[in-house]
Amino acid sequence: MTKKILILSVFVVASCGLAYELIAGALSSYLLGDSVLQFSTIIGCYLFAMGVGAHFSKYVKDEDVLARFVDIELAVGLVGGVSAAVLFLTFSWMAAPFRTLLYVMVFLIGAFVGMEVPLVMRALNARQTAFNELVSKVLTFDYLGALAVSLLFPLVLAPHLGLVRTGFLFGMLNVGVALWTIKAFSTELKNVTGRLLRACTVLCALVFGFAFADKLTYWGEHGLFGDEIVFATTTPYQRLVITKWKDDLRLYINGNLQFSSRDEYRYHEALVHPVLQPMPWARRVLVLGGGDGLALREILRYPNIEHVTLVDLDPAMTGAFTRREELTRLNHNSFSDKRVRVVNADAAIWLQHNDDMFDAAIVDFPDPSSFALGKLYSVPFYGMVRKHLAANGLMVVQSTSPFFAPHAYWTIDATLREVGMKTYPYHAYVPSFGEWGFILATPQASYTPPTSYRLPMRYLNADTTREMFNFPPDMKPMAMEPNRLNTQSLVHEFEQDWRRVIR
Repeated sequence: MTKKILILSVFVVASCGLAYELIAGALSSYLLGDSVLQFSTIIGCYLFAMGVGAHFSKYVKDEDVLARFVDIELAVGLVGGVSAAVLFLTFSWMAAPFRTLLYVMVFLIGAFVGMEVPLVMRALNARQTAFNELVSKVLTFDYLGALAVSLLFPLVLAPHLGLVRTGFLFGMLNVGVALWTIKAFSTELKNVTGRLLRACTVLCALVFGFAFADKLTYWGEHGLFGDEIVFATTTPYQRLVITKWKDDLRLYINGNLQFSSRDEYRYHEALVHPVLQPMPWARRVLVLGGGDGLALREILRYPNIEHVTLVDLDPAMTGAFTRREELTRLNHNSFSDKRVRVVNADAAIWLQHNDDMFDAAIVDFPDPSSFALGKLYSVPFYGMVRKHLAANGLMVVQSTSPFFAPHAYWTIDATLREVGMKTYPYHAYVPSFGEWGFILATPQASYTPPTSYRLPMRYLNADTTREMFNFPPDMKPMAMEPNRLNTQSLVHEFEQDWRRVIR
């Protein structure tokens, strides 16, 4: 019976160890961007720490193996369980030490986890388990635990519990291992009462954290954003937060501002109308991204538009802007229009498997701050968009700031030209963001910016439109290489541009 308990412990501790690693990687990706860099460095630090822990496990005396195993379970349960909450609160209220604390906690957890399996193997060996059976069972349950968490984390835990509550949950599982080890081997352990008291204290702290995880997250996000949070959710793809201050609603994705309701009309008028005003014949429009429905609102103002397909990855995003009253007021219930078809799918995959043709395409993705987003600004992606665009059609791409991120902006321009598109770069001033950039492109047709508009505008007129297509010397064009999928140079350019701004 004691052997089975130890083998089952391997399954649980392996699950917990991988869960903490995934939480750290996901949280750092949400907060710092560049998911490849974050996951790579965290995995490297974690595996190195496991090696350190495995090395130091040899200094545990044979008679102390079970006692040290219990102590380590309590330590990893406490540190790992609170890790997401502590890191998130640190980033929210004092961002400077976040990276240092991140890697310190990853190293500590990795070192503790690295000691667990060697100690279990020594405990089993002391119970005269054959070496081949010992290695086979321990590694089998170790890998099974990792498999279970690798499937549960993205599909169930992160989207439904959130990162903070998931951390507390796995911390409780580690403490559970400590408790059943104490019970099963009480005759072999010293100071059983003291260990039970410590285990119950840690468990109570983790249960408290689990119960109040939403309040901890709210407190952290309030420190990060400053304003009242009216909606927040973690999805398999991103963290969505909507704040309100007086009459100003703001959407943040992974901590990055996407719009302010006070001036979003500038952005969305500039995004949509230079494309659709010269196209009174347009009937079908494709929107990629734009899950807030604000670009959709502007498109649907044109009576000649008969059908709009909007492709956005995250159903939580389109769902919130379809159902929440304060948000539907902002987008004028655009998702309820009969002309609109919403598809929740990866835009690249959808383009690949769909044959529909469109007169215009509005590409409104978040900035290319990660490789997952960078692929949506690549040569293959724009090549697929072109195949869905009429020969005399027009497309426009949200292209970050030509003032703050000029290398990234002109890389997007070069990428569109690489697939044979004629490009017409332009920019608009949006107070919440500063100078912001767009690139209009067409496969064959020539383009002349509008001098008037059929619809009433709050921002656009002949003068503002003329200025949008005029670049001053401090935003002059730059010769850049296209963003290819295998190198994703755009993500590096974007990161370096904004790093220079922060300095």
